[in-house]
Parts: sequence; C-alpha cells; structure tokens
Amino acid sequence: MDNNPAVHQEMVTTSEEQPQQNPVGCNKYHRLLLVVFSFSLFAAVLGLGVYSHLQKTAEPWMSQWKSVAPPCLSPACIRASEHFSAAMDPFSHPCDYFLFACGTGGSSTSDRRHRVKEISDEDNEELDKKREVRMRRETDVQGNSDGWPVKFPDRKTALLKTIKEILEAPEEGVSMSAAEQKAKKYFKTCMDAESPEKVGSKPFLTLLKQLGGWPVSNGWNQTDFNTTLALLMSQYSTFPFFNVYVGSDPGEEQRASDQHYIQIDEPHFQFPIDWNSKTQKSKANTRYLRSFYMSCGQYLELLGVPSSVTTQHCGLYVSLATTLALASAPLHYRLSQKLLYNRFTIQELQTLAPAIDWLACLKATFQPLPISQSDLVLVHNLPYIIHMSQTISKWQVQHEMMGTGPLHTYMIFSLLHTLIPALDSRFFQTMRNFSIASGDTQEEMPRWVRCVQQTERGFDTLLSHAIRERHAQKGAEELIHDVYSSLEKKLTDLIWRDDRSSAFILNKIKSLNPRLSTKTNNLSHAELNHLYAEVVLNEEDFFSNYLQMLVLDQKSRSRLLSHGTQTDGLSITPSISRNDIIIPVGMFVSPFFHSSYPRALNYGTLGSLMAKDLLHLLLPDIHTQANNPESESMSIWSHYLSVTKDPGRVDTFSLSCSEQQEIWVQYSAVQVALDAYKKSFTRYPEDSSLSGLSYMHLFLSSFTKVTCDTDSYREFMPFEPSFLVTVLCSNSHFCPKPLTCVNKSQSYPREMHQSRTLH
Repeated sequence: MDNNPAVHQEMVTTSEEQPQQNPVGCNKYHRLLLVVFSFSLFAAVLGLGVYSHLQKTAEPWMSQWKSVAPPCLSPACIRASEHFSAAMDPFSHPCDYFLFACGTGGSSTSDRRHRVKEISDEDNEELDKKREVRMRRETDVQGNSDGWPVKFPDRKTALLKTIKEILEAPEEGVSMSAAEQKAKKYFKTCMDAESPEKVGSKPFLTLLKQLGGWPVSNGWNQTDFNTTLALLMSQYSTFPFFNVYVGSDPGEEQRASDQHYIQIDEPHFQFPIDWNSKTQKSKANTRYLRSFYMSCGQYLELLGVPSSVTTQHCGLYVSLATTLALASAPLHYRLSQKLLYNRFTIQELQTLAPAIDWLACLKATFQPLPISQSDLVLVHNLPYIIHMSQTISKWQVQHEMMGTGPLHTYMIFSLLHTLIPALDSRFFQTMRNFSIASGDTQEEMPRWVRCVQQTERGFDTLLSHAIRERHAQKGAEELIHDVYSSLEKKLTDLIWRDDRSSAFILNKIKSLNPRLSTKTNNLSHAELNHLYAEVVLNEEDFFSNYLQMLVLDQKSRSRLLSHGTQTDGLSITPSISRNDIIIPVGMFVSPFFHSSYPRALNYGTLGSLMAKDLLHLLLPDIHTQANNPESESMSIWSHYLSVTKDPGRVDTFSLSCSEQQEIWVQYSAVQVALDAYKKSFTRYPEDSSLSGLSYMHLFLSSFTKVTCDTDSYREFMPFEPSFLVTVLCSNSHFCPKPLTCVNKSQSYPREMHQSRTLH
C-alpha cells in the first residue's frame, strides 16, 4: 500500500473532479440515445403499421386462397364438380403430375414416346405403370358419374348443347317472347324425324312444279335462266354457279369505316377437286366421278324420274359440274396471286361476266335494299367468274335447240342439295353414301346438332340475345376486363427488340377495346318479336318451316349489308374488328363459365382459354418483335428436360418454331389468367369452391383440365400442359405447397440436347 500523501492527495483530487465532468457527458450521451431510440421506435411502429396494413390487404390473396373454401352447391356447380372428381392432384402426387398425360382422353403411351423419344426404357416402364393406375382410377369414377362425362366437351359442342338447352327449356307462359316460341317450335319440328318420312319426296316435287318444272320430267315451261337463278338466290339461299355473302374489306381495317360489301366467290362443288401445282389448274378427281354420277341417278329415282332419261341428264350434269370446276383454285393460290378482295362495280362485273344478270340477281338477293350498277362488290376469283360466264353462254347455245336444259337441271340439283335436310332420310343417306365414297371419314352428325345449327341459322339474333341474357350477364364483362388488363401488363413487361417496334405494338394493344359482342345488346322482347313477325310455323310441316328459315337467312344477309353488324352465331373465339376485340357470347357457356361458379373455376377455364385466344390473335406481332417468347419457352423446355432426363445424360434438343410459340403462349396464358383471378379475388375475397379444393387448387386443376380436354393447340406442345403448373409453382409462392418430386433431378441441364428434333 502506498502511503505517499502527494499521491493520495492527487487521487482524492481526481476522484472529486470526476463527478463534476461526467454529468455533462452522460447527459449528451443519454440525449443521443433517446433520439436514436425514439426514431427506432417510430420506425418500428410505422413499419408495423405498414406491415399490418399490407397483411390485411394481402391476406385474402395470400392466405385465404390457399385454404379450403366453402362449397358451391348450385345445380351448375354440382354438375361441374363431376369434371373434377377425377382430376389429378398436383400436390399429393407431384411425381405423377410432372408427366401426367391428360388422363383417358389425353396422349397415349406411344404419343408420349413420340414426343420425348430419349426417355429411358426404365422411365417409360415406370410412367406406363403410373398411367395404367391413373386410367383405372378415372374409369372407376367415370362409371359412377350418372352419365356426365369426365372430360370437358369441346367448345363448339358446349355451345351447341347450351343452345339445345335453351330451345328445349319448358315454356314459361307469358314471360316467353313470341320470337322464342317460334324458335322452339322450329327446333321441335326439326327433331321430329318421322314427319318427313310420311310425306317422302312430295314437298320437293310440289315446289318444283311451282318453280316451273325441270327438263328431266314432263311439264317444264322453260323458264328464263336468270329469272330462275335470281329466285333461287333470294328465296332459297341457293347459289349454283357462284357464292354470295357479305363481309368487310380487310384493307379497310385501319380505317374507322364499318362498311360491308357484297362478296362474290366460287361455289362449293359437291365432289373432290384436285389441284395441280405445276400446271396451276384444277380438275375433278376422276376416282369419285362414277360415284358422283351414280348419286345423281339415285336422286332422280327418289324423285320418280324414269330411268330412261337418267343417263342423259346425269351425264350432262356431271359434265357441266366438272367443266365449271376447272377454273376453281385453292385459297393459298388465290392469295398468292392476289385474287382476293378485287373491287369492281356491278356494271364492270356485268361487262366481264355477261352471262349473269348481276344487278337483277343481287337486287333479289338483298331486297329490299337499293342495289345499283355503281355499287362496289368484292370478287375473290375473277378468272373463275369469267370462265363460269363463258361456260354458261356456250352451254346455252349448244343445248337451247335440243331442249335438254342442263343449266336448269344443274340449278335444280343445287336446290335439292340445299333442301336435303328437310327431306326424308333416303335423300340424306344418298348424300352421306357419296360423302363416304369420296373419302369423308367424319362421323355422321347427330340430328340434334343439325337441328341446332339450322335453328341458329334462321334465329341467330334471338339466340345470341338468349345466350347473353342467360349466361353472359353476371361476371362476363368483369372477366374480360381482368384478363385483358393482365394481358396488357404481361406484354408491357416484355423485352422488345427495338423501341420503334415496341411503341407500335404496345400502342396497338392499348388502343384495342375488348368487348362482349352481340348486336342484340339493347333489343327488347318487342323488337325481337317484330323481327320475326312474318314467320308462321306449322307443327306438322317441317319442309315449309325449313323454307321460312332460308328466307330468314336471306334477311340476315340484307341486315348485315345494311347495318354492318353481325351476330356471333356459333363463334367461340375472339376476333379483331378495327379497334375492337370482339369476344363472342358463345364463349360464356357451361362448363367453361357460369355466373354461379366459383371464380377460380371461371378464371382457370375460360380465363385461360381467352388469354390463349388473345395471344394467338396477337402472336404474329409479338413473336417477331419480342425476345421473351423464345427465351422463356427454352427455359421451360430446359426445366422439363431436367426432370425427365437422367442427370448424367447430356444431349441437345431443339424445338420447332411453332413449339416454342405454343409453350410461351400456354405458359403466358396461365400467368395472365392467374393474375386476372388475383385482381378479382382482391376485390371480392369471398368465393366458393368445388370438391373440397382450395381456391388455388381449383384454379390450377381447372387450367389443366380445360387444356387437356378442349385446347386445339395442345397438339403443338412437346409435353403435357399439366407440366406448366409445376413451372408456375416453382417460380412463384402462389401454390399451397412446393411441387417437388424426389424421384427426379430438377437441376437445370448444362446444355440443350441436339440429338432430337420434335415432329
């Protein structure tokens, strides 16, 4: 211990001085600490507030949609749930889902081997076993589905079935319009297969007598050629020597004009025509001319014509038909030779093809509209029109003195083919037999389909109105808006090859206005009744009803030429008309859309289909000017190879241009549809579901199901569309749980394989 007083004094002094200096320094330190703490506390509170707000905002989309939703119990939902009871669960069977081959209606094992030839035999054997189990599982479910198919119908069939349901719905007394009653009555008489059998060929023979007879039987009054032609065109929608319809001019698409024009085209010939690309000439396929000649004789026999005159008249009929066909040409040739949409006044056309009284025929066809010599028409194969006129003039001179009348016989045969749907089954079977003999392998169309198509042909305006009123009211406009908004966002984020192209395309996309199409938006029941006021149907006489349907068809053409607007009819895909993207009401039918469906189902099915349709509509501009389609499709293909190939194997694969495009379109479509559903879900978090599925599961299952069952573009995909779900889940946090498969390596291959070129 140091007892030095000086040292002790110094320590005392120091200890006494220290407290005098610390208060100032500590206070400064405390104040600084307090400021930092206060700022941190404020930032933490602010952050918690923002986080809480974001959580509240995001919770419906990020949490609720991954949970099991309350069930939808509407009749439409109960029917729709049958389609998903056998759907592959991507989250409980991820290894199967990577290579899931669209179930019983999808690709066969041989198809899969064709698509990916390099999968090892062991892998193929493993996949075959999985598919066998999968198909047995679906077959069991299908057998207990009370007649409802597991597969979605194709879109055309779904629309036809929807119209059939409208036409077969029980009458609701005073609430049903008179126009709708007439449409239902027409459909009912069409479905009555026994009525035509009772009367046989009598209705047609009676009509023939009213038209002045024909050369193959006694009593022909040798009616004027152009008078008969005009009558057939105007009253019976029959165009023997050339086709007439109404449409716009694609060259005017950039203008604000809604003008429609009369279009003159070559007719539909009843027999196959061969095109010689070397000589650039057409001729009738001689293999089928004998069958064509025999069918002519069979028709005459059914009409009671003596066999003694059959050889002469059928010989002349076949000869004239094959002579006219010589100047026909396939569309690709006419397009390359700029033979489409050539403009002529009616007076100019009269000079070029004088055998036809063009003004008289067109006036009759489009009555009561005023048609004049100076009106423009669009001609699609002028060489044929000239050849046709020369042939008619030549045959008139050659056969006028002989009294054989082959031109008139030809016109009556054309009328017969128009009216076959209203005649007894012998006529239809004769036509069907020749179709089969000439190589037609399509199955015979069910009667209900033919009757729906006929009813739509005459009552198109009414049925478009009915579809919109029953199926496309609630939620349709919202879905269109959400899908197109998400599509705009997707395309805006693309990497374009140059600023000029990107500005042009993006401005074009933003200038387009998607809208639900039907010209009956504002038509009342009274206006619809007035439209069909002159239609008087007979429950016992389908033939006369069919003739009235043809008159309605003529009036529809006249309205189109006059007003420039057209009903959707049986359209199922969008189209561009100047600055509008027309979304047909025919897209909004079950099982792809229903107002009572969970929105996850509507957006997963129709939302994804609509996105694909729109991308295909815009693809020529996008694919040539943006880098993303190629790079994204190759990245997805690389991912696919990584989960289907042994890690040690390195080959290089190449995709065709069409496959690259389709991979990008399919993946972009599911992204767009999902983003659109997110917009809808954010606005309205309350939704229902099917089969105990979460919102997200239902959305993904809907996309896979509709793509497997109904997507016509699936054939261009080098793998099954279900695989895109695994890609989506691997690139986002939207899925309920990760889609991983421990049986396969999912690392990206180092290089693409070159030993294979698809298709």
